[in-house]
Amino acid sequence: MIDRTPPAAPSSLPAAQQQKLQKAAADFEAMAINQLLSPIFDTVDLSKSIFGGGEAEAAWKPMMVTAIAKQMSAQGGLGLAQPIMQQMIRMQEHAK
Repeated sequence: MIDRTPPAAPSSLPAAQQQKLQKAAADFEAMAINQLLSPIFDTVDLSKSIFGGGEAEAAWKPMMVTAIAKQMSAQGGLGLAQPIMQQMIRMQEHAK
């Protein structure tokens, strides 16, 4: 997986803490993309799919949407991760 997020502004936080914030921001972006994609996939008629739909296919669909959302986020996503991370860094610095 390639990290395509631009570097954050210099921060006084330790590198390990910045990495945790970056992961949290990327995870948040993936969750937001998942929420945007879910209604789209809910409109797909699985009964006419190659596997014929059914309960098993319906059970796996949310996991597929989550995987797609994570991949989209890893490839740059919607551009939410960077501003979210910068805001979290500002909040952490002001909490000191």
